[in-house]
Amino acid sequence: MFVGHTAVALAAKPYAPRASLGALLAAAYALDLIWPLLLMAGVETVRIDPGNTAFTPLAFDSYPWSHSLLMAMAWGLVAAGIGWRFKLPRGTLIILWLLVVSHWVLDFISHRPDMPLWPGRSPRLGLGLWNSVVATLVVESAMLIAGIAIYLRSSRARDRIGTIAFWSFIVVQVALWATQPWSPPPPSTRVLAWFGIVAWLFVAWAWWIDRHREYATQGLRV
Repeated sequence: MFVGHTAVALAAKPYAPRASLGALLAAAYALDLIWPLLLMAGVETVRIDPGNTAFTPLAFDSYPWSHSLLMAMAWGLVAAGIGWRFKLPRGTLIILWLLVVSHWVLDFISHRPDMPLWPGRSPRLGLGLWNSVVATLVVESAMLIAGIAIYLRSSRARDRIGTIAFWSFIVVQVALWATQPWSPPPPSTRVLAWFGIVAWLFVAWAWWIDRHREYATQGLRV
């Protein structure tokens, strides 16, 4: 998934008001932020295989250190540990851990059976939502709309930047995601890895949004 991960980060914000939206987005995307680094190092592998699924031309042959369930749990502990260093409340640390693990769950729904449970000889799972472009667009769109609604109910813009930065962030993400089935495949795995590293800019963008919005603290205080 792509905007599905954004959706869970947005939905988590009311329950973790002391965490930056950038931190929540980084947690939700954590496995995909780690993956291109391991890909460039040759630790994990991917093939560009047009037609592999209807939604993406990528065949994820080996990514146990970034995308196995066991490692997702471990990376979640790393995220929680970073949050602890910044003195975030215990409940927020749990949310950071859950966001990291949610990435595996959402990828399990969207990927074909290529999601490992642990590094090494592991079963590979996946429900294959990406085999249908229409189903992928419907499911992730519904998730994003719900995430935006939850987020906006608990926040308001402090200034014009708070509004423009948020909605331009959503527009860019939707444009990149929705056009993917009709876009040309990456020319090489190295270009793909560099494009993945650029995803860190979305984390910085979310942090910038957070600096220009105010958040309610009602509800769960974590």
